[in-house]
Amino acid sequence: MEGNAGVRRLEGLSALISGGASGVGRATAHRFAEEGAARITLFDKDASRIADVAAEVAGIGAEPRTVVGDVANPPDCQRAVDEAVRGDGRLDVLVSNAGADSIHDFLDLELDEWYRIMDINLTASFVLGQAAARAMVAAGNGGTILYTASISGVAASTGDAHYGVSKAGIISLVKTMAIELVGHNITVNCVSPGPLDTPMSLALLGSEEAMQAARESWPIVPMNRLGSPTEIAGTYAYLASADGAYTTGQNIIVDGGMTSNVFPVADELQ
Repeated sequence: MEGNAGVRRLEGLSALISGGASGVGRATAHRFAEEGAARITLFDKDASRIADVAAEVAGIGAEPRTVVGDVANPPDCQRAVDEAVRGDGRLDVLVSNAGADSIHDFLDLELDEWYRIMDINLTASFVLGQAAARAMVAAGNGGTILYTASISGVAASTGDAHYGVSKAGIISLVKTMAIELVGHNITVNCVSPGPLDTPMSLALLGSEEAMQAARESWPIVPMNRLGSPTEIAGTYAYLASADGAYTTGQNIIVDGGMTSNVFPVADELQ
């Protein structure tokens, strides 16, 4: 993982990261530990991987805690928050990052799959965010709530109606939470990544060969590459630090210029 040696903007903070076993979640756990977070609670359904990331976090110098559970199960979300605040009641940062995606044409999309994606991406964002906000209000120290949204929440792509709606919902949720929680000194923001080099992207592309081709060239992105999870983690570190204290209710797009490229197909034909 890429480091950020010498910068410790998150000194002493307690953070909870869902989807912390891989991809953006793992990179964020590393970055937060490198920047001085004292305690990092990892919430994920993959018991083996979460144990590995906990060991990595401990090696960097933060206290790791783990909660194995499903974000789509509200009691598991509450259990994760309870574990994060155990001992001193403190939760400074939530990174609600766990998510799911699948590709289905609109005419073929089954209702069960619609509900599955909504439960994991949107309903869980509300449940976990509310539980974290209540803990922050109870502690009286303010805090930061961060969500992983997606450029699919602001721009359409075929086969992605359910995923796009779930991420657009997060962007809207963030705005309402931000204005309601500002009086408690809690900031709320989301980051919308473009295509990333993550296990989720590998699953969607279907093969390591396709993933490697994407790593080598992604022409629809002006930077012509996949983003790195560490680049999203760096954005989260900024938003969780004092540097981001005046930023709330925002959707930060980190996509290599993809959503600014209005005519990517025409560009390819020139």
